[in-house]
Amino acid sequence: WSSDVCSSDLNHENIIGTGPNGKITKEDLLEIKKDPEKSESHINISNDNAPKRKDEEIVKLSRRRITIAKRLKDVQSETVMTTTYNEVDLSSVIAIRKKYQDQFVKKHNTKLGFMSFFVKASVNSLQSFPHLNAELHQDELIVKKYYDIGIAVATDEGLVVPVLRGADKLSSAEIELGIAELATKSREKKITLQELQGGTFSITNGGVFGPLMSTPLLNPPQVGILGMHKIMEKPLAVDGEIVIRPVMMLAVTYDHRIIDGSMAVQFLVRIKNLLEDPYQLLIDA
Repeated sequence: WSSDVCSSDLNHENIIGTGPNGKITKEDLLEIKKDPEKSESHINISNDNAPKRKDEEIVKLSRRRITIAKRLKDVQSETVMTTTYNEVDLSSVIAIRKKYQDQFVKKHNTKLGFMSFFVKASVNSLQSFPHLNAELHQDELIVKKYYDIGIAVATDEGLVVPVLRGADKLSSAEIELGIAELATKSREKKITLQELQGGTFSITNGGVFGPLMSTPLLNPPQVGILGMHKIMEKPLAVDGEIVIRPVMMLAVTYDHRIIDGSMAVQFLVRIKNLLEDPYQLLIDA
């Protein structure tokens, strides 16, 4: 290696080698030399389990995947994550979508999806429980009076959370179109750093992959995230009778350093009630 990359001020222990068996290459050092902060965003990955057989393969992690891994590790060590769950009957939401879908598509050139209902219900509930729309800064809680909602998007290189700005001021059509645009940009790797920063609360819809229940992870410095899951028909007791209804399990993960369990439960129950009687959202609007 030439002297332009052999510098004593580089912390080699924080550098991820991209060469065979994790060796640090000249290209790795040149990249860190250009931007020393990148070394801080890397995590050490042990090579103890490096392939030793012909039917094993080494898969190089992308820089984005390494950064995501470090962030997830930081979340676990820096917050006290706790999750509460509740079931929601989506019969009314589904009925509204079925009744107005054609009219909505004709007028707005986009489908009326579930996300606009969940975004509106979340914002409404955040307005009632503002400490979930906040961040902890040392010994102070910064409560946000605006509602920039992070929407988790799965990409080939991992989960990203672009931000839908001013969600409280958006119509259902604007929410659906905004989310679609952010998702497309994320998957085409055209999303900007600015579009990934500054969210006040997040929503993740793991239901598109089929799970009935999961535990969403916080997206710091946010202190709350709502998890959606697969809709499944199941028997419910309604007015003394057993009926089959489309039900989704909701999960809210919160930072227990800031949010008490009673507040988190009330927050989630309000979302449930708004989704089971979505006309409340229209009245508020």
